[in-house]
Amino acid sequence: MMHWNAIGAVAMALAVMLGAFGAHGLRDRLDAYSMGVYEKAVFYHFVHALGILIVSMMRPVDGGRVCGLLGLGILLFSGSLYLLAVTGTRTLGMVTPLGGVAFIAGWLYLAYLVSAKTV
Repeated sequence: MMHWNAIGAVAMALAVMLGAFGAHGLRDRLDAYSMGVYEKAVFYHFVHALGILIVSMMRPVDGGRVCGLLGLGILLFSGSLYLLAVTGTRTLGMVTPLGGVAFIAGWLYLAYLVSAKTV
């Protein structure tokens, strides 16, 4: 059984660390476009890690699938943007929409669970 609240907390800590790394370690190394991409990755990482924490604490909903989709979204969306910003490899941008689809699917699945009165 996954402990999504712990995973969400670790994802939040990683977002803080990666945000600090970007602000302090990459500020002078990335151009404005790449820094914007990196900051977008951090923002979505934070929002969805917080989402994992919130969903994992909702009772009695079994939010494991929701949390899994949000986690997958962080990995694919934010992960691809982090790499795109740092490496400049534009083909990584093809992965980003898959992460966006995972985010959307996670939130829509949560809406379904809530509307089905499982919360």
